[in-house]
Amino acid sequence: ELLNTILSGSDDNSVRLWDIRSGKQIQVFDGHSSIVLSVEYSPLVIKNSIGNSNVICSGSFDNTIHFWDIRSNKNQLYVIKGDKKEDNGIICLKFIVLKKKEKTNNVKYDLNLCYGSNKGPIRIWG
Repeated sequence: ELLNTILSGSDDNSVRLWDIRSGKQIQVFDGHSSIVLSVEYSPLVIKNSIGNSNVICSGSFDNTIHFWDIRSNKNQLYVIKGDKKEDNGIICLKFIVLKKKEKTNNVKYDLNLCYGSNKGPIRIWG
């Protein structure tokens, strides 16, 4: 569903989803209280979905990461708040998969969200 789309964050505190074929805006997500500095497609899948991800996330200078469901009329799913003293804004986001066990037949992988902050620390959620 998100194959022909692109995300953007803006200094008007919004996240926008665009159709790259038509060049038109599909949706606007409002909820941040400051500039949106990073956006990312999430590999997370919501229950009752067919298996395609419909979740996007955004990081802002307001020191939060918001998760959005693009199917549910712009509803916000979840908010992660950064550390007020040590982060001071979310600059970048990236989902990574880390191998949990090495050299076993039952290799497990964990999905983690990494983010970089304005003051320097890199944090991993997962």
